[in-house]
Amino acid sequence: MRKWISKKSVYPDMLEDLLFADSEGDELTSDIAQNEKIFKEIFQNCSDVVYRKIRVSGQIQWLIIYLESLIDEKYLNDHVLQPLITESNIHNDFVPGHVEVLDDRMISVGETNMTSNISDIVRRVLNGHAAVLSAGDSRAMIAAVFGKAERSLEEPSSEPAIRGPREGFIENLSTNIGLIRSRLKTSRLKMEPIVVGELSQTQVVITYIDGIAADSVIDEVRKRVSRIRVDGVLESSYIEGFIEDFPFSPFPQIHSTERPDVVAAGLLEGKAAILVDTTPFALIVPMTFWSGMQASEDYYIRWPVATFVRWIRFIFIFIAVFAPPLYVAITTFHQEMIPTNLVLSIASTREPVPFPAVIEALLMEIVFEALREAGIRLPKQIGQAISIVGALVIGQAAVQAGIISAPVVIVVSITGIAAFTIPRFSLANGIRLLRFPILFLAGTLGLYGIVLGFLAILLHLTSLRSFGVPYFTPIAPLTFKDMKDVLIRAPIWAKTQRPQFAGTNNRVRMPEGQKPGPNQGKLPSEEN
Repeated sequence: MRKWISKKSVYPDMLEDLLFADSEGDELTSDIAQNEKIFKEIFQNCSDVVYRKIRVSGQIQWLIIYLESLIDEKYLNDHVLQPLITESNIHNDFVPGHVEVLDDRMISVGETNMTSNISDIVRRVLNGHAAVLSAGDSRAMIAAVFGKAERSLEEPSSEPAIRGPREGFIENLSTNIGLIRSRLKTSRLKMEPIVVGELSQTQVVITYIDGIAADSVIDEVRKRVSRIRVDGVLESSYIEGFIEDFPFSPFPQIHSTERPDVVAAGLLEGKAAILVDTTPFALIVPMTFWSGMQASEDYYIRWPVATFVRWIRFIFIFIAVFAPPLYVAITTFHQEMIPTNLVLSIASTREPVPFPAVIEALLMEIVFEALREAGIRLPKQIGQAISIVGALVIGQAAVQAGIISAPVVIVVSITGIAAFTIPRFSLANGIRLLRFPILFLAGTLGLYGIVLGFLAILLHLTSLRSFGVPYFTPIAPLTFKDMKDVLIRAPIWAKTQRPQFAGTNNRVRMPEGQKPGPNQGKLPSEEN
């Protein structure tokens, strides 16, 4: 065994080497006092590490090591400490034995395992387990007694819905897995754990449905997550930044969500999900542009209404990107396109304004984004009031002072509202960024600049990939069979096959011929 020394001595990286390198020589001894000394060297200056000793006939028989900040103390007392203390009181002449005795007769914990590797023991203790060392045995029993504080289940604030489940993910990985398991009660739902982060040791789980998800997609997800080398992972966005296909694109290529029903729906389509401990946001891959425009509520309301709402989003996404640039281009270069009465009205409002239209629009856009950011950062009780009142007061004052014209305030306000119709926050952020380069093109080249900007966006979208899947599919490349859930939301009974873009192993979702109707069955009175 290597010599255990302090972190402050000549080998300062000993702890990191211990935690992240599987060394065959790092084994426990049968001397419990020596083992205690080793762990006290490792956990030096860690005040929340507890070393609980239980003596028999004046000799230390058992040593329990755990982090009091990560375990359920009542569970530990009832199922680990109390049985050991009772046994030591009954058998005062207890002879040191093997650690299997603990698992067979004393400790009543659901999840236990044996190990003699010190690195493994340290990892388990840091994850909320208790290590029970027995005198005369070079192995330790690891008992699962974790119980860190967690918040209760509640509706996700970032994805509210009028109709649908009210449960959202929380920061506890096992709870999030349970939320998915409760919706997909099948042994084909697989959960593959991976530890990412050399210091954070964050638990990451790749989940998919065996027999539906494409093997190539799962292998690619597994490969990209496994190759991550970073000191810590504090949120799922860290994972997203390492595994996306085009990191410099403003468009998200990985769908993040707080809703377990959205994850379950994605898994049923043949996608894979990535769950990360300590964060309520799960990642779903692959992602397309059209899935970013779909809300979970679309599938809980009647399909004509869902189709109508979806078209509202398509219209307003164009408004969110092109409304201010169109106003700037037309009022600056193409006044002949505006009706005479309207152009006279606009000219009269712009007469006292000292800035060109592009500067006006740019100033208002920046002020609007600043108010939006301030509303988010302020406490919830006053955040909305400040953002709304600030916009009204500043806009009205700027118009009265002759700094900004009234039409610009109207256009920018409509643009801001349009951005909120996009259901996915990450996609809405990308759309917000696109307004500014298009605005500059409109201010310099007019409608020609807007057309060039639109073509650039379209070319970029069609060139993107998400884990090998074209971002604009099924529009480009065109796949008619998958169009039932893009521009329209077809009825549930009409979507008999899973999307082809996911490359699923089993495309059949349900049998044909389930369209409801009045003649499908007879009433009991008609059978007579």
